[in-house]
Amino acid sequence: MVGKTLTEKILERASGRVVSPGDVIEVAVDVVAFHDLTGYHVIEVMEKTGNVKIHNIDSLVIAFDHLVPPPDVRSAEIQQHIRLFARKHGIKNFHDVGFGILHQVLIERYVLPGQVVMAADSHTTTSGALGAFAQGLGASDIAAIVLTGRTWLTVPQPFKIKLTGALKEWRTGKEVALEILRVFKADYFNGMSIEVFVDNPQSFPMDYRVTVANMGIEMNADTLMFVPDSVTVNYVKTERGFEPKTITPDPDAEYVDEYTIELDKVDFLVAAPHSVDNVKSVRDVWGTEVDYVFIGSCTNGRLSDFEIAAKIMKGKKVKSRCIAVPASWNVFRKAMELGYIQTLVEAGCIVTYGTCGPCIGGHFGIAAPGEVVVSTSNRNFVGRMGSPQAKIYLSGPAIAATTAVSGKIVEPGDVM
Repeated sequence: MVGKTLTEKILERASGRVVSPGDVIEVAVDVVAFHDLTGYHVIEVMEKTGNVKIHNIDSLVIAFDHLVPPPDVRSAEIQQHIRLFARKHGIKNFHDVGFGILHQVLIERYVLPGQVVMAADSHTTTSGALGAFAQGLGASDIAAIVLTGRTWLTVPQPFKIKLTGALKEWRTGKEVALEILRVFKADYFNGMSIEVFVDNPQSFPMDYRVTVANMGIEMNADTLMFVPDSVTVNYVKTERGFEPKTITPDPDAEYVDEYTIELDKVDFLVAAPHSVDNVKSVRDVWGTEVDYVFIGSCTNGRLSDFEIAAKIMKGKKVKSRCIAVPASWNVFRKAMELGYIQTLVEAGCIVTYGTCGPCIGGHFGIAAPGEVVVSTSNRNFVGRMGSPQAKIYLSGPAIAATTAVSGKIVEPGDVM
């Protein structure tokens, strides 16, 4: 008998039946979530049923993040509507303004290996860092899950990516995500689940895994999951105080294909305008003058990102205006205790926490026409961060920080 992949094992548990790629199945959902930007529509769909009865209060997570604090009256009204809904129905896992970006909150407090996670946001794949089958769905589908606890999906084709060796200094998970996009482009993994195996778990910490999983949707994958290992277990133990059960693929599991990334060969990379897969070596765009740098988002708003930025900015002043946004209060607090926030502020950065803001062109830093932006977020589409005439380069935290202090795209060795 052929062994099972991680995808198959998770979906067989959730559906209660044997599954194969291409099967259309119904699954029980372990965690369902939405935020302020999508939540209004989720609630609207539920209320149209005429009888809002939440299937499992414990499984529902709501976090305000996209337009927080609300930058206009309409945003404030929407958040008020969701807030009143949460109170009316006794939602325990409700996180108001200032707590954190939904995907970071899910990773820190709720998601466990082997779960099925569905949320009303495309970057729900982020939870795959913990070895969960995580997908973003539309408001109607999420409303149905809140009411019934179940959803349907097509079992994806599993694809294996193996990470070997160790990254060179200053390279992170963002460079690995961009390397995958450089090789496969943005549409290759349609209908597939990417399962990532790390040869040496300690060489690729959880922060890096979260970044790669977050970018899984940019690869058009149904989901991107890291196979649980010692790093997964230690993260949950550290953050939540208990040791989680893990599910791993069988040694003889079959994949539609596989690819190996030698981490020590991963270069400094950026995604140039206006596509996530327009990936270039930093040397190819070296010296490009930059108006504005954004460090943060659900992609790169973690503690290690601010550690890197602080090391590079220490004792320097920014030449490009820089906005830094840790993904949650928890990350902000730790970064403050370790002195990273003070270093960034002294360098001239504007710092807040727990908002998507600049990433979606929502507020807290909108790009003007003709401006060049370097961002550690996940998308550089036309108009993503403000004006359609702005140009956005995606990078890891090291390139973003060196760009901020030099005013142009360079490598850490050029400023350290």
